[in-house]
Order: sequence, then structure tokens, then C-alpha cells
Amino acid sequence: MKALVIGATGATGKDLVDVLLADTDYTEVVIFVRRPSGVAHAKLVEVITDFEKLPDSADHIKGDVWFSCLGTTLKAAGSKDKQWQIDYGIPATFAEIAKRNGVPKAVLLSAYGASAKSKVFYSRMKGKLDEYIESLSFEQFIIFRPGLLLRKDTDRVGERISAGVLKFLNALQLIKKFRPMPTFLLAQKMAKAPKVLDAGKHVIELDAIFRF
Repeated sequence: MKALVIGATGATGKDLVDVLLADTDYTEVVIFVRRPSGVAHAKLVEVITDFEKLPDSADHIKGDVWFSCLGTTLKAAGSKDKQWQIDYGIPATFAEIAKRNGVPKAVLLSAYGASAKSKVFYSRMKGKLDEYIESLSFEQFIIFRPGLLLRKDTDRVGERISAGVLKFLNALQLIKKFRPMPTFLLAQKMAKAPKVLDAGKHVIELDAIFRF
């Protein structure tokens, strides 16, 4: 299979690219990045992309499955409008082009609690993206909704504190289904999903990801 990846330079995206490159079922991995990633591999193709002009890269958005690991924080984006453009606008536009180009499968990294009806901005944004991509009617559409992700060497203080608290509570067998998930494990599940699931829509929620 030929895989296409956006969000390839984030924590989960980097791990996903590593998993895809090591998986013999994937014969080519095309990543769309703003600048060279520094990764070299015989199966890897980098497309330097201006994400504000995604249609310019449309000729490269062709393959068997596309993955989106794209996302940012409000702090990093600087405003809700900018976060919306990154978390919703770019994946939505990429999805439209992929659909027009006949890419049959889509795998989206969403978030726990995503709902288009949520009063929480982040959850509502993620839920609206889920719904929009579903409306494009890919042959197979897989949504992953993890909770707290454990990134290698994270510099986010809040993440480290939350992970520590959840690990402690899990050790006491409390709220076990909310245990933090390493990004590499999530990447393995995402790479596996389009190979083993049937056509149609699949939503893999927080606790189910560990069992998948």
C-alpha cells in the first residue's frame, strides 16, 4: 500500500512514519512537510508543502490510504482561529483532495470527547472535522480518539503532571480506561487499522485502542 501522511513531524506523526517504513505491507510512504524532516529511507518520499496552498500539491495526494496526525495546542497556535485552521482547515482540505484523487481509505487522529455539539472549543472542532470527513464518504474511514498521549521527552509540564497523576490512579485500579497512551503504541494501532478493518466507518475510542 502507498500511504500519505500529514502531521508527520509531530510526536505521533513521527512514530507513525517510523512504523509505516518498517511495515512491509506499506511499499511507499509520502509525507507532506513544511521543511525537510531529515529522515532518509528508500520507501520515504517528502513533499515540501505550503499548507495554505494545498491544491498546489494535489498531484502528490494519490495513494491507498491517508493518515492525519495533524494538530496543535491553542498556546502554540496563538489564537482559536489559527488553531482551527491547523486542526480543521488543513485536514479538511487534504481530505477533499484525497477524495477527488480516488484515495479510498482515511485514518484520522481525533481526540477523546470529540463532538460537533460540544460546548468545549477543542472537542467541538475535532467533532466537526470527524463529521466533515465522514461526509466525503471514503470507502473506509477510521477515527482514533485517544486521551492523554505520552510523548517521548515531552517539554509540556502539564502533560508530565497529568501523566503522573493518571499513572498513580491506574496503579490503584482507578479510572483505568483513561490511562495515558504512548504515541508509538498509538502509531502501531493506526498503521494496523486500514489493513484489518472492513470498509465503512470505524470509531476506536480511548480504552478500545489498547485492545485493538
